[in-house]
Order: sequence, then structure tokens, then C-alpha cells
Amino acid sequence: MYKNNIIGVVVPAYNEEKLIEETLRGILNCKTEIDKIYVVDDKSTDKTSEKIKKFKEEKDKSNKICIISHERNCGVGAAIISGYKHALKDRMDIVVVMAGDHQMDPSQLPRMIEPLITGRADYTKGNRLLCREYRKGMSRWRFFGNSLLTLLTKIASGYWQIMDPQNGYTTISRNLLERLNLDDIYKRYGYCNDLLVKLNTLNAVVLDISMPARYGRERSGINYVTYIHKVSYLLLKDFFLRLMMKYGVLSFHPLLGFYIFGIIMTPAGLILAFDVFYGKFISHAPVSQNFPLLAAFLLIIGIQFILFAMLFDMEMDPSRKKEATFGKNNNVF
Repeated sequence: MYKNNIIGVVVPAYNEEKLIEETLRGILNCKTEIDKIYVVDDKSTDKTSEKIKKFKEEKDKSNKICIISHERNCGVGAAIISGYKHALKDRMDIVVVMAGDHQMDPSQLPRMIEPLITGRADYTKGNRLLCREYRKGMSRWRFFGNSLLTLLTKIASGYWQIMDPQNGYTTISRNLLERLNLDDIYKRYGYCNDLLVKLNTLNAVVLDISMPARYGRERSGINYVTYIHKVSYLLLKDFFLRLMMKYGVLSFHPLLGFYIFGIIMTPAGLILAFDVFYGKFISHAPVSQNFPLLAAFLLIIGIQFILFAMLFDMEMDPSRKKEATFGKNNNVF
């Protein structure tokens, strides 16, 4: 127990035979008192399961480790959700997620947990992109991929001040977990992006915790070209669902109309501009003098609609609103 809060840690693991014992040892030995550790083996094909069981038998004297085994590989999101469900049954007050690859430093736990205890946030996540010093272990290609996904996730989720959405080091309050429809969250890679969108529709306050990147012997196997392509489609779908749910169903805000008109008018202006360009300079066909003006009008007004919609969306960011209580720069701790 940490400051009268029962703390649970979810450790999703898939083919982590080399690092799972080191990860669990670090969590058990950290200064922050952990009440329960939910290790979720997502049908690993190596010796991860055997290593977890052996570690529990030899090192877990206080019986803190709960082993959850999937009958088939369901994805990292599904593994975390399984851990969340067990934590809810055990009435954990705060649930932390730390991957089984030993990339998440247990010494950062107090900084991750404290904002939830004080009421500054409902959900915290790591941020390795804020400082150049913290990015030393990150390749340029990985930094570029994370930065691009950060931009896409900002737009889709409505959390305009967050960074590094792929960081899986997170904490969440029991109150927020109980409000989430866990079965509706994306189950594979892309889970962390999808979850942020779901959190925004619940007006949850999300706080970034700056921390250095830590890779050690484990290197990411993510193909960013494929990953960004898949996640972009997921985020596009999530973006429209969030707008309709938050600003059309649960409440109403003019930004929904701004986005709709902007998304219609901007492509229409681009198509008309291309048609004018093609007719005048390539096919040399006669072009009405009104078409260039109409194309310019559609583009200018459409872009303005989108920019105004983004501005309104930024103002509606739940984390931004919390600044009035805790002061500026509340989004980074």
C-alpha cells in the first residue's frame, strides 16, 4: 500500500524469457510498496511462462504475483485488459502498467502514482520525447515515428498537450477503470492510442510524466511503416467516433459543424483547383473564370473551418481545463 492506496501492477508479457525475471525482480524490490502484480502471459512461444512460474516459486515469498495465462495470443492490449479486469476484482485503487521487457524503471513509480493520489490526474503516462537528454537511447527513426504518431494521436484523441503516446508505462485510477468499457478497447498494438480516445470521451485528465528512454538489451521489433499505416486508420476512425460521441451525442459543440464543413470544403477545393490546373496547363481546355475563385474560396474557408475546430477542441481538452486548479504546464510532471 502506498499512501493508503492499494497498488496493482499489470505486466503484459509475450516472448520475454530473457527479461521477464529481471522485470519482476525490479518491481518486487522497488521502494514503492506494491500490493499485487498481475503477470499476463499472452501465449508466449518461448519459455516465458516457465520463467514466470519459477520466479514466483523462488522469489515471491509474500504471494504478490498473480499469473494470468491466455489460451491464445490476443495482443498486448488484450493482455493489459485482462490484468485490468483482475485488478478491478481485487479492488486495486491504482493500477500501473509496466511491460515485461524491463524498459520501464520502477524507481519512477512514485512520480507516476502521486498525481492520481493528489487528484491532479485520472491517468498518467510516461513521456520520453520532452527532453533531448531523455531521448539519448532512442534512434532517429524511432524518434521520427513516435513524433508522427504523437501528432496523429493529438488530433484523434483531443489531448493536444500529450506526447509519446506509444509509451506503455501508465497508471490509472480505479474510478476511471470502472467507467471504461474495457471490452470495447482495441486489443493489439494501437491499444494505447485507442485508449486515449476513449478516455477523452469520459473527460479524463491525462498527465505526462517526463522520464528518460530505457531500452537496455531489448530493442523494439516494431516496423514503423506498417505500424503507422495500421494505427492511422484506427485513429481516423476513432477521431470521427470521438467527435460524434462527445460533441454530438453526449453534448453539443459548434466545433462538430466546423469540422464537418472543413472536411467537405477543403477536399472539394483541392479537387476543383486540380481540375482548373489540368484544364488550363495540360489539356488547354477553356476554363471558366469563376472556377479558380471558387476553388480558392473553398480552400480558404475549408482550412479556416478546420483550424477553428482544432482551436475549439484544444479548449475542450480535459487536461487543459485542470490547469485552472493546479496552474500552468499541468500536463507535464
